[in-house]
Parts: sequence; structure tokens; C-alpha cells
Amino acid sequence: MYDYHHLGHVKHQAVSRRSLWTTLILTLFFTVVELVGGLLSNSLALLSDSAHMVSDVIALGLSMTAIYFARREPNAKYTFGYLRFEILASFLNGLALAVIAVGIFIAGIRRFVHPQAIDFPLMLAIAAIGLIVNIVLTVILSRSVKEEPNLNVQSALWHFIGDLLSSIGVIVSAVIILFTGWLFVDPLISIVIGGIIFAGGWRIMREAYSILMEAVPAKFNLDEMRASLMEVEGVEDVHEMHLWAISTDHYSLTAHVFVREEIQPYCVILAIHESLRERYGIEHATIQTEHARLHPHGEYGRRFLQRSQQS
Repeated sequence: MYDYHHLGHVKHQAVSRRSLWTTLILTLFFTVVELVGGLLSNSLALLSDSAHMVSDVIALGLSMTAIYFARREPNAKYTFGYLRFEILASFLNGLALAVIAVGIFIAGIRRFVHPQAIDFPLMLAIAAIGLIVNIVLTVILSRSVKEEPNLNVQSALWHFIGDLLSSIGVIVSAVIILFTGWLFVDPLISIVIGGIIFAGGWRIMREAYSILMEAVPAKFNLDEMRASLMEVEGVEDVHEMHLWAISTDHYSLTAHVFVREEIQPYCVILAIHESLRERYGIEHATIQTEHARLHPHGEYGRRFLQRSQQS
């Protein structure tokens, strides 16, 4: 068994798992209903929404896979476990949203050029059912995200926020066309829906990309953290500092510190760990204590020694 870690790189997400299963079953059922209804009514807005629902099924499948992967223990090859799969799934879900939005744009432009007749009663009935279903699913996933913050589930939630807006858009377009006869409203609403879906996908991709690139999480200020570590007794300098997220709310930090010779380095490490845990909630940190004369790090250490001698 590979058990060389003091912290488990695993996630047990019971709430998220239950929420996703419930959402997947309801979504799969309504996707079939909406797709058939869109074909029978010849509504582009309804077909656009059904296409998005198909992506929801795929997105939920990816999210479920990520949750089950996150439960697997680290091993000699994947020392951080499989938590990062959550971010990969989020990125793919965001990308799917963006691609679907582009497809809706193209279909909307074509429908502008070539308007087609629509079965309004059927379109309105299915859209009303869809509105109820999407409200229920959005509430389920929203509660799940509040209980267990998770970019993976959040990416699935954005799919259903898009669906909820789509259902509202379909109803609005059906009512307007019914009373005015303006067929262009159907593709117009579809394009607006596509824009909202694209915005959600872009947001998820941007956040997932930041984690995949191991950028400093937005909630932290690295300069402020470095200054707080400099306050620890015996610390003369902090460098080679890196902070990144393995997955949602799962952070790792590494840093090198120059320590005064008369200070016990183990005490410095203990104080730094306590500071990181109490101030920033970071449990997983690797701190390397050094002395500038023994570990100069090239020009950086030489400049540090010169400043120390001058002060």
C-alpha cells in the first residue's frame, strides 16, 4: 500500500454524488422528451435547448466519473491521487458549453435567413415542463455546491443554469410569436441563449485552465503570504515560493527560507506551518530551511548576503 502521505489526497463527496445521480436520471428522461418535441414542433429554440440537454448528460457523466476517480487513493505513480481529474472534467464541460453555443449561433443565423413554421402549443407545453425540470435540477446542484464546493459540480450547474434560461427563452419566444407572428423571435432568442451558455462555458474553462496551469488561486495574495512568513522569528528571507491548487479547495505550497544560524530550523518550520494553517487554511506545505552561505542560489543569495552585511 502506498501510504507515504500525512494528508490524504482523496475526496469523499457523498452529497455531490447523490445530487449528480438524481440530476442525471431526470436529465436523461427530459432530453428525450425535449428532442422529440423539438422535432415535432419544428422549434429551433426547443431544439437548441435539447442539444444543450444532450451536453448536460455528457457533462454529468464526466462529473460522476471525476467524483469516483477522486475517491481513489494515491499510488507510486499518481502521488497526488486522481483529484486533478475533477478539473479536467470541468474544463471539458466548459468547452462543451462553448461549442454548443457556437452551434446555436450558426443555426440561429440560418433560421433568420430561412424562417420556418412552428407548432406553438407543443413548443410551449414542452418548454413549460422543461422550466419546471430545470428549476428542480438547478436547485439540487446549487445546494450541492454550497455544501461541498466543487468546480466539477459547478461546471455541471452552469449547464443547468443555461437550460433554465433556455426554457424561459423558449416560452417567451412562443408567446411573442403566437401573438405577433414574428418568426424571427425564435432564432433571436436562441442566439441570446447561446451567448449566455458561451459566457458560462468560458468562465468554467478559465477557472479550470488557471488550476491546470498551477496558477496561484484567486483567493490568495502571494506577496501578502510571503510577508506574513517573514514575520516568523528567525526567518530572514522567503524565496522559491509556489502555491497552487491540485483541485477545488485542495492547496499545496512550497517555499525556501533563509534562517538565522542561532535559530533551531525545526522550530521555524513548525511556526510557518502553524501560520499557514491558521491564517490561510493551508495544510499541505513543504518548507526548506537554508542559509545563504551554504545555499546561495547563485546571484540571489549573493545579493541577499550583501544587503545583510550593509544593514
